[in-house]
Amino acid sequence: MTKSDAKRTIETIWRMESAKLIAALTRMVRDVELAEDLAHDALVIALERWPKTGIPEKPGAWLMTTAKRRAIDFLRRNRLRNQKYEQLAYEQDLYTEDNVDLDKGIGDDLLRLIFMTCHPVLSQDARVALTLRLLCGLTTDEIARSVLTSESTVAQRIVRAKKTLRSANVPFEVPAKDELNARLSSVLAVIYIMFNEGYSASSGGDWIRPLLCQEALRLGRIIAELIPNEPEVHGLVALMEIQSSRLKTRVSSSGEPILLMDQNRAKWDQLHIRRGLAALERSQKLGRELGPYSLQAAISACHAEASTPEETNWTRIAALYEALSMVMPSPIVELNRAVAISMAFGPVYGLQIVDELYEEPSLKEYHLLPSIRGDFLMKLGRFEEARMEFQKAAAMTRNERERELLLKRATECEAEI
Repeated sequence: MTKSDAKRTIETIWRMESAKLIAALTRMVRDVELAEDLAHDALVIALERWPKTGIPEKPGAWLMTTAKRRAIDFLRRNRLRNQKYEQLAYEQDLYTEDNVDLDKGIGDDLLRLIFMTCHPVLSQDARVALTLRLLCGLTTDEIARSVLTSESTVAQRIVRAKKTLRSANVPFEVPAKDELNARLSSVLAVIYIMFNEGYSASSGGDWIRPLLCQEALRLGRIIAELIPNEPEVHGLVALMEIQSSRLKTRVSSSGEPILLMDQNRAKWDQLHIRRGLAALERSQKLGRELGPYSLQAAISACHAEASTPEETNWTRIAALYEALSMVMPSPIVELNRAVAISMAFGPVYGLQIVDELYEEPSLKEYHLLPSIRGDFLMKLGRFEEARMEFQKAAAMTRNERERELLLKRATECEAEI
């Protein structure tokens, strides 16, 4: 294995395991910033050793063991806490990468970490940035592109958030039921972000990150058990279940992206779809007005219930996006509404909405805006303009697979000119 191959492999392993590492270390040291530093120490050691020794059979367990040993060393050096942590250090020393069970107790740690990063002492923007950093393993640059803001702003939010959690001595725990309800919206937003990053990776060499989707869905199911009478909890679970049904059809055997209209619907996971539709029904039966997650789940259900692309009820989807824009107005929702309008009534109408969005500052660096505009132009036979839009989108995306797809579409347009 070459150095560059080893580095790419290690980076992939890090994205898969970093949240678990940080969660477990936070439980040990009770400081999320220190936990992240210790996890990165383990990553640095792996980057130094693995290209020479090879990737361990259990790389996640190796990283966990190495990071815990670093944590123990730190705790031993901290004289103010020596007495408190001597017994902990003695017990933790017994772990090796051969007997570390990454699944045992890790789920609880991740749930605690989510509630910690969603504490009301932090602003909503800080919660989102910190979650993308700690639970999704994104860089500040990747987060900035995801939330449509500057990299320096994101970096400041993360630094301040860590300091705020430490100074406020925020506990690493799932709160009592009365406080749990108060934090629910933030927790759901965090899980939603986790799932979306797995469903459509913002950067890297993979179009999807299935393990991140699975973890978000598992956490969503836990929240649904904790708070069974909240419609939006079931709405989010429904959305993730239905979207998860398509994961295996979103990429080819070689990892190339497959768009929704080109997917083999016979291979969609029917168990996920049934679970999703049941969760959506639970949400609706609670008798309250549908919120943003339930509305998005209803949109996904329209696709799931259509056995072929031609059978999709795009008029209903457009109406659902209209309702979604009322309860959760945002430029991205409006962009998705433009797609639905285009499919229901023609690309001319979708293009009108997209052209208006070109004046939206927050979408200036958002690659899907030129990508969608290029699709509309291509359908209208305006191939030269479409080619330029696809090339523009390809230059903006950080996902390698998505870039390849956009450049391929640009080439197709060029062939038509």
